[in-house]
Amino acid sequence: MDAIEHDYMKTNGITLHVAKQGPKDGKLVILLHGFPEFWYGWHRQMKDLAGRGFRVWAPDQRGYNLSDKPEEVKDYKINLLVKDIVGLIRQSGREKVYLVGHDWGGIVAWKAAGDYPELIEKLVILNAPHQSAMSSHVMKHPSQLLKSSYILFFQLREIPEELISHSDWEYAAQALKSTSREGTFSQEDLEQYQKAWSQSNAMESMINWYRANVTSLMDLDGASRVVVPTYIIWGMKDQFLGKELAAKSLEYCADGRGILLGEATHWVQHEAPEQVSQLIAAHFTR
Repeated sequence: MDAIEHDYMKTNGITLHVAKQGPKDGKLVILLHGFPEFWYGWHRQMKDLAGRGFRVWAPDQRGYNLSDKPEEVKDYKINLLVKDIVGLIRQSGREKVYLVGHDWGGIVAWKAAGDYPELIEKLVILNAPHQSAMSSHVMKHPSQLLKSSYILFFQLREIPEELISHSDWEYAAQALKSTSREGTFSQEDLEQYQKAWSQSNAMESMINWYRANVTSLMDLDGASRVVVPTYIIWGMKDQFLGKELAAKSLEYCADGRGILLGEATHWVQHEAPEQVSQLIAAHFTR
């Protein structure tokens, strides 16, 4: 198995750290993490997909871990986040790539596929709603607002960062453990996350994603219909996002399919890593 390579790539006026694995002539898969993760959240899928012959890139998205961290909240608007990834794709030398996203990475992936379908061969989404699906669902089901109430908390300045970093990131580590199946995140995993969260200005930059996009997430007409073949993988026991959003998101796909994993939570790729890798590979090779 090829070792993981670490590269730094300039895109959209910033520099992103990108972990890479797999044969360089393999078809390219780009994996986009969400909050509060970084490239490491995909390390099992990287190994599995590389072993199947794919070339895999997993960037630290802007504001995270070793990537650049612009200072202003406006620097984390969704259009800029998408252009970061579009820049990576265009630098890859590939005509099209396979794109996978979880959580915020999924929201970026949805919009990238909707706005730049010419660059995406196929799309896989893990527990992340299409923007229009989220907007329409919240209007009809206010209970989703309760599940997403942490987004409102993140609109406060400085307080969320102070709370999350308390006692050497114990609050953040506990949040991962309490919202996942028991044993999902090992002590080694949590140490990796704590190291990433401790990077200068990282947590503020990560939370700025929420501050910059809180209104756009509720914009019913803010995202394009997705025409590339799409597969949704959804952990049904997600405490943050109702499973109804999976079916609702498929309504915005011209060619969409999906699967509900009954025992998985929001952290589906960690809880069922082999199954998720197999489902991703099957969609890409189908």
